[in-house]
Amino acid sequence: MKKNNLSPMGRQGGASALTMMVMVLFFGGLLTLVLKLGPAYLDDITIQEALESLDGTKGLSTMGPAQVRTLINKRLSVNNVRGFEAKNISVEKDGELVVINVDYEVRNNLFSNVDTVIHFQHEYEMKGQ
Repeated sequence: MKKNNLSPMGRQGGASALTMMVMVLFFGGLLTLVLKLGPAYLDDITIQEALESLDGTKGLSTMGPAQVRTLINKRLSVNNVRGFEAKNISVEKDGELVVINVDYEVRNNLFSNVDTVIHFQHEYEMKGQ
């Protein structure tokens, strides 16, 4: 009995070597981006949580900007956030309200002379007790 080689099942050979190489490069590049950019986003989430936890802090509205920055830095060091500078935090007071602005960039070297820049900006209005 002779097989029919022209049927669709007989012509399927799977992915070619070129297709497999393109897929490996694509998913390898995607994995590299996740590994390089992921920690910056996780640190930003921690920074947001530290700032949000200041809302309702006793005496926040009577503290000076330097004291508020020190309080934020203590919370960030407890949460193991490194590479964040206090100069990126600006504290303004409007009566009972304390307005905290955080504006910073994170730069990572991807490979050779290719870098990534992620810009984060947050603003919080809080009331102390």
